[in-house]
Amino acid sequence: MNYDIKDKKLAKQGKMRIEWADKDMSVLRLIRERFIKEKPLKNVNIAACLHVTTETANLMIALKAGGASVRLCASNPLSTQDDTAASLVVNYGIPVFAIKGEDNKTYYKHINAVLDSKPNITMDDGADLVSTLHSSGRDLKNIIGGTEETTTGVIRLKAMAKDAVLKYPIIAVNDALTKHLFDNRYGTGQSTLDGIIRATNHLLAGKTFVVAGYGWCGRGVAMRAKGMGANVIVTEIDPLKAIEANMDGFLVMPMAQAAARGDIFVTLTGDINVIDAAHFKLMKSGAVVCNSGHFNVEINIPALRKMAKSVRVVRQFVEEYTLANGKKICVLADGRLINLASAEGHPASVMDMSFANQSLSAEWLIKNVKSKIENKVYSVPKDIDENIAKLKLASINIKIDKLTEEQKKYLSSWQEGT
Repeated sequence: MNYDIKDKKLAKQGKMRIEWADKDMSVLRLIRERFIKEKPLKNVNIAACLHVTTETANLMIALKAGGASVRLCASNPLSTQDDTAASLVVNYGIPVFAIKGEDNKTYYKHINAVLDSKPNITMDDGADLVSTLHSSGRDLKNIIGGTEETTTGVIRLKAMAKDAVLKYPIIAVNDALTKHLFDNRYGTGQSTLDGIIRATNHLLAGKTFVVAGYGWCGRGVAMRAKGMGANVIVTEIDPLKAIEANMDGFLVMPMAQAAARGDIFVTLTGDINVIDAAHFKLMKSGAVVCNSGHFNVEINIPALRKMAKSVRVVRQFVEEYTLANGKKICVLADGRLINLASAEGHPASVMDMSFANQSLSAEWLIKNVKSKIENKVYSVPKDIDENIAKLKLASINIKIDKLTEEQKKYLSSWQEGT
């Protein structure tokens, strides 16, 4: 749905919320101010498939300020904030193709509407733009490159590059230190608990809270759940991450063992059927199951549906499945991103650094279009990462030490100090 002038009331509400988020996005604001002067993205078409939130709105505004022509669609059917979408169209003149709760057919219709702009750069959160482009037979001659926001998308794109089917270069924004160390850990940590609490109104203190996956997102959720008084269990397949979770003070065990103990389950792995039929059979009645990974495949909901004798919606975003033995399992937000379905996603202050990476990576692609960039997945250039960190520190009025010339010389020498 492309919002139009009829949505003035909704747009006014969205504009206030966009401006509220902007207050906590100081790095992106500095980039936007420079973009207004320099116009580094002049005459560049950007197709963006991202969560349509107030933070994303500020990224779109910054890109337009840099001279780009931008179109935006949603990267998840449940993550769109309709007032934000309306405001981008009505107040900022940025076409948006998204509506909260859209079905699968509409979701891909909107993706194709964004791609109709014949983009030079794609911005993805989950790689649906790239995969649609590659599978649709569209002409890719105008495309310079793309960026990818999330872990799941980077995994997909690296698999494409490995199979030599990726047809243009991608910058893995997710792999920037100023992205995943903060957005994934602190953003996902806080917003996931926010989504669970808003959906259920459950008290976390004293609950047994199972976190599937101890990547940066899982670390953040486990840390925050522990801080709320929950007893946290971590499930993992990676022995190094399992050791780390253990040393961070969490119980570590297989999901088959955790299933019988957990009150609340959150998956953050990017893989399929992490919670499966066998696990549902072991769970307590009343167990709450949700996902904070990108796609709704981590919980085997089709299997649960087959096991259930009835399903009912007991609260917004809460479906209660009653099994043949009377046991009840509650699934939140149809297994989609709980932090964006029932809450507002990551706080603006962490998305500030993530979207600073997006905007500067787009600028880097334009500047390096004539370089020999292969059709691979690249890391964000180190100087961009470090510059964003410096800007963030300056914006929150934190100063740090600098090495003296003597210290630099010492660190660069192979000779033993005296």
